[in-house]
Amino acid sequence: MTHHKVCALSTAWEHIENRGIVQSVTSDVEHLEDSRMPPHSIGSGTISFGLVSIPIKMYTAASPGGVSFNMLHAKCGNRIKLQQFCPVDNEVVERSQIVKGYEFAKDQYVRFSDDELRGLEGEASKIIDIAEFVPLPTVDPIFFEKTYYLGPDKGGEKAYRLLADALTEADKVAVAKFVMRGKESLVVIRPAQKGLMLHTMYFGDEVRDFGEIDKGQSAKIKEGELELALRLVDELSHPEFKPDQYTDDYRQRVLDLVNQKVEGKEVSAVAPEVHRAHVIDLMDALKQSLAKRAAEPTPTAPPPDVKKPPVKVVKSAPAAAEKPEKRAHAGRK
Repeated sequence: MTHHKVCALSTAWEHIENRGIVQSVTSDVEHLEDSRMPPHSIGSGTISFGLVSIPIKMYTAASPGGVSFNMLHAKCGNRIKLQQFCPVDNEVVERSQIVKGYEFAKDQYVRFSDDELRGLEGEASKIIDIAEFVPLPTVDPIFFEKTYYLGPDKGGEKAYRLLADALTEADKVAVAKFVMRGKESLVVIRPAQKGLMLHTMYFGDEVRDFGEIDKGQSAKIKEGELELALRLVDELSHPEFKPDQYTDDYRQRVLDLVNQKVEGKEVSAVAPEVHRAHVIDLMDALKQSLAKRAAEPTPTAPPPDVKKPPVKVVKSAPAAAEKPEKRAHAGRK
C-alpha cells in the first residue's frame, strides 16, 4: 500500500471542545420538551448457541440525561456552522472529500475507505457467537462498557425464551464476540427481568493495570479504627440499591435556570456551598461521622415526581392566540 502524507484536518468544533466550552453540539433543550421516545430497535443480529440460531433485536438500555447546548454566535445569537478545514490547502473540506487515515509515523498516514473497513467486518458482524458460559460474579464490573436490551426477532421467540430460562436456571452468563458499528466487542449476555441483556465489554488489553497505583499499603491502621469504620458502613447499609432515590441535582439546577431565562427573569447563578470540616485525625473523623449519622432524622421515601405548571414565555409581540407552553427537560440521547 502506498504511504501518503495527508492534510491535517482541523475543525472549529475541535477548538471549541478542547477549550471545554461545551460537551455537545446537539441540543436537547432546543424545543424545550422531553425527548424521550418509545423503545425502538437500533439493530438486529443472531445469537449462535450451539446449533441453535436466535434472531434478536437490540434496544438501547440507558442513555445520559444531561443537558447540552447549541453553540451560538455571541454577537448575533444565531447558531454557528461547524466546518472541516484543511490548514495546508487553506480551504473548507466537504464531507465527501474526507477519508480515514491511520498515523503510523509523525504526520505520515495510510488511507482507508469505508468499504475497506466494512470488508474487514465480514458476515460475522451479524453473528453473536457464544464462546463459553461463566458465573456472573467472576466478571469484574470494570470490563462493562454499555448495556443493551435484547428482544426476539420474528420466529425467534421460543429459542430466545429457551436461552433466557437456561441461563437463569444454570445461574450463568454467556460470553461472546460481536462486531457492531465497525468495532469488535467482547460481550456478555445475561438473563435479567425475564429477558436477556447484552453488555459490551472492554478487552483485557484495554483495561489499565491497577497494580501500578499506590493503594496505601504502608499506612498503619490504629486500634479501633476498623471497628468504627465497620459501624459506619453498617449505619449506611441497606438491603438493596434503589436508583430512583438518587437524582442529578446539577442537571435540575441547569433546567431551572433555563426556565427562568425563558420567563425573562434576571438571574445570577451561585454555586451551592459544601461545608466540610477539616479533620486530620481519622479516629475523630469516624466518630464525628457516626455522631452526625445518629443526629440525622430517619429518611423517608422521596415524594412522587410532580410536574410543575409550564412557565409562560414573555413576549413583546401583540397579544395573539396562546400556544401550549413548553418547559426544558433533560434530553435522552
